[in-house]
Amino acid sequence: MGKVFRPSNRESSILSKIESSKEHARRRSIVAARDHVDALGNAIAMKLVEDHLVETTNKNTLEEQIVKCIEALCRADDFDIDYMVAPYRQVVQHPNVVSLYVTAFLLEKLITHQAVVDIFGSDSEIYGCINKQVAKILP
Repeated sequence: MGKVFRPSNRESSILSKIESSKEHARRRSIVAARDHVDALGNAIAMKLVEDHLVETTNKNTLEEQIVKCIEALCRADDFDIDYMVAPYRQVVQHPNVVSLYVTAFLLEKLITHQAVVDIFGSDSEIYGCINKQVAKILP
């Protein structure tokens, strides 16, 4: 018969601190993204086109869509964010919520946008490209 795990008060405290630190980092990333929406949109769109991961007919439209995505992220509640990123959660070990949300948006919504001709590369390559730009702008 299996042993029942009952965490002690100390273990519960440690687990609670870990969980709250993850939530704090997530909220801090979203607030920082809200402060740098235009810079993030421009940097991400430019790098995706430069690295030939996204082929588009109009780079400005791609940038506008990414800016709208980041603004939607800033207004979304936790359930909506988790629902959007769920299929891509396993792309990396410790994903940045902003990078993961933009990656999910790009792969699910922008792939059918009229300005996007095609999207190339694997999910992890696209996430890596987006995360590099997010890491440069967000602390």
